Amino acid sequence: MRYTVQVPMRWSDMDAYGHVNNVVFLQYFEMARVDLFFERASLEERSGLRRGTVVAAHEVRYKRPVVYSARPLDVQIWVSDIRAAAFTCHYELFDHERLAVTGSTLLAPFDFSLDRPRRLTTEEKEFLARWTDEPPPA
Repeated sequence: MRYTVQVPMRWSDMDAYGHVNNVVFLQYFEMARVDLFFERASLEERSGLRRGTVVAAHEVRYKRPVVYSARPLDVQIWVSDIRAAAFTCHYELFDHERLAVTGSTLLAPFDFSLDRPRRLTTEEKEFLARWTDEPPPA
């Protein structure tokens, strides 16, 4: 299942060419991740992912330029490839119902007190599995 987040644009997001700068889309994707993994998880009294995750890799594909608008952008986010110590988030960003940018982020849970990666807990895996487009394991 996909989770949809509306993200506001700022005038300062535009570059000298008059469209949203390419690096800003990573910030929009981050807003969607925070909304799902921190805000949504907290509402459900699940706090595991708040303990820490780090970005291992990003991939972004630009389909069309986006220019400033007071109307927020829609970012759909979902999860795939849930492993013992990593998972992937995918994104589709829509500007006025038109697909503008796609991307993905490889995330790894991290224990900041020990300064090293950690394994996902069973609770975290269950939460993430709700936001996947993959069929459940047999």
